[in-house]
Amino acid sequence: MTMTSVQIEIQLIAALVAIACAIPGTFLVLRKMSLISDAISHSILPGIVIGFFMTQDLSSPWLIIFAALTGVLTVILVEFIQKTGLVKEDTAIGLVFPALFSIGVIMISRGANDVHLDVDAVLLGELVYAPLYRWEWGALDMGPQSLWIIGIVLVVNIVLLLLFFKELKITTFDIGLSASLGLSPVLVHYGLMSIASVTIVGSFEAVGAILVVALMIVPAASAYLLTNKLETMLAYSIGFGVFSAIAGYWLAHWLDASIAGSISVMLGFVFLLVYLFAPRRGLISNIYKRKRQKMEVSLLTFLLHLHNHNEEEERHVKHLGEHINWNNKMASSVVKMALENNMIVLDGEIASLTEKGETFTNEAIDYIVDDEQLELEGMKDRYFLFRG
Repeated sequence: MTMTSVQIEIQLIAALVAIACAIPGTFLVLRKMSLISDAISHSILPGIVIGFFMTQDLSSPWLIIFAALTGVLTVILVEFIQKTGLVKEDTAIGLVFPALFSIGVIMISRGANDVHLDVDAVLLGELVYAPLYRWEWGALDMGPQSLWIIGIVLVVNIVLLLLFFKELKITTFDIGLSASLGLSPVLVHYGLMSIASVTIVGSFEAVGAILVVALMIVPAASAYLLTNKLETMLAYSIGFGVFSAIAGYWLAHWLDASIAGSISVMLGFVFLLVYLFAPRRGLISNIYKRKRQKMEVSLLTFLLHLHNHNEEEERHVKHLGEHINWNNKMASSVVKMALENNMIVLDGEIASLTEKGETFTNEAIDYIVDDEQLELEGMKDRYFLFRG
């Protein structure tokens, strides 16, 4: 099937929005400030309206400037209320953004009823209409306005990321170190909030505030479950966002449904897959890890029991349930794991520690006495070939 120019433009706009949102979104997730993006996406409405009142032009860059300033104002107000100690951050956000958003709604209803500036357009957006609003230079069609706007925002985000990557990284992971190095965590913080605000308002007309928040947070949250490296997390965030944008468009095309809604569904689907199957932090991996740890603790208990008892009756595998309070299935699994790891030998049904088992048990006792849990886990990695 041959794609039309309109289909290509819609997918290109969606992909650029996904990339632009992934950059600040990654840092917001790492700073545990995901909810602030939702607050900014709503509270910058008064800034957009003020910019329109001043210029009477919906495409004026002043709308983006005033929106960014309102976004920073939102962060300042939230932090001011939070620092009073009377309420927590989530409560402060819940107090600030509804108030600012309501002001914007009132301003629209009172002074902008006769123009295409309404709450539904800001919140929901609709990608299918984005190619209809063109930028023309004389008789030359330069393409959709949204494509140019989000393209400029993306270029700015990339340039600032490259210029201030070190500052963003240090202030995100260690504020104390950043201050000792002469950096200003506050300045970097408000700079990030400004970029988030500009990115959100730059994407409003094309995709709406709700999808912008989804593109800013969900890909980064998915990437967070897969890696501990910032550069890799940024790459994953961008990849997940672009994939969801393109796949969401075709899902909408197939279902004849909302493009923004379909992209959000794909974002949720990607997160669900990562949440379930991430190698280290996924749900299934954690279930397996807890089961494995339970088996390893049981094995260590068994080895300590053998270490402390020389009587054959105490070391008889048929009596483990009686002596250590295990059922037959658990006792059989522990004995099997001990044999696989060459920790014990069986003389008939009497278990004895091997040299490896004795060495492991003595080291484990030392670590347990010293309460050095990390060292004990490392020792398991060295000794256990089969981990349950």
